[in-house]
Amino acid sequence: MKEKNCPECGTKIIGRADKKYCSDSCRNARNNAINKDSKNLVRTVNNRLRKNYRILETLNTKDKTKTTKERLLRMGFSFEYFTSIYTTKAGSVYYYLYDQGYLPLENNFYLLVKREL
Repeated sequence: MKEKNCPECGTKIIGRADKKYCSDSCRNARNNAINKDSKNLVRTVNNRLRKNYRILETLNTKDKTKTTKERLLRMGFSFEYFTSIYTTKAGSVYYYLYDQGYLPLENNFYLLVKREL
């Protein structure tokens, strides 16, 4: 039987014939290294979505309210990140972050809404 070495640390693998790593820590380290870039992107996007959600939730304490674009930007809101878009029959486009949404109005005002789930 051919001797196998761990692809992460190089030590001899002892155990089953189909075993690839010498330990769980080496297996985890290898998989984390492989997935590092995609996990960073996902983490960054999720953090941005979470921040936007908190801002909408803070400003919209009732089910519906108005605010300005300036106020949203001042709080750190990023209009590029949202989870879904809803277009009404009348053609109004709502942008949602999970159950919190906003509708652009005239003169840099926004209607903040909460979708009933």
